[in-house]
Amino acid sequence: MTIRVVVADDEELVREGLVAIVASQPDLEVVATAGDGDEAVAAASTHRPDVVLMDVRMPRTDGIEATRRILAASRDVRVLVLTTVEDDEVVYGALRAGASGFLLKSVPREQLWAGIRGVAVGDLPLAPSVTRRLVEAQLTANGRAARPELLHVTDRQADVLRLVARGRTNAEIAGELFLAESTVKGYVSEMLGRHGLRDRTQLVVLAYESGLVAPGG
Repeated sequence: MTIRVVVADDEELVREGLVAIVASQPDLEVVATAGDGDEAVAAASTHRPDVVLMDVRMPRTDGIEATRRILAASRDVRVLVLTTVEDDEVVYGALRAGASGFLLKSVPREQLWAGIRGVAVGDLPLAPSVTRRLVEAQLTANGRAARPELLHVTDRQADVLRLVARGRTNAEIAGELFLAESTVKGYVSEMLGRHGLRDRTQLVVLAYESGLVAPGG
């Protein structure tokens, strides 16, 4: 399966470098590039990519707003945000806008390839543990109260969700809870569908905002 990618970054040299790195893999195809958020939205609409590799800080429309617009128009597109280590608050905003995860711009190319492939299938193993740090910091800083009304899951699904929020894979969760991996996958899929979410990263955010998983817990 070929994964179709749009690369959005306002710096031409960075954008060209990303295109070269992504296109060097036989299963990854760059179908368009964008120099700002408006162009990214247009490219996603025209080319229907599987993944948009999205810079956050861009002129006219930034990556967060572009992510929101892209995902409002299509539930089939996944957005993988590129950021720097200082951008915790911005990345949290991108995740709230629906991004499936993020990578630092300094990651090795192998991690970039793995991230794109992971996002394309709705599972980015790196994202949940990093997202946990972001969500904890944001909730603590804002003094936000838990909102249990956000969550509608069975006790067993809650057990699974707690482990998803701690970055466990389906196989690891199955081992810890003595379940079949297919059962865990089914629980995750059911929770995604019930709450209208795209992927595990959004489940992690929901787990924290509902209070199922507490900051520092």
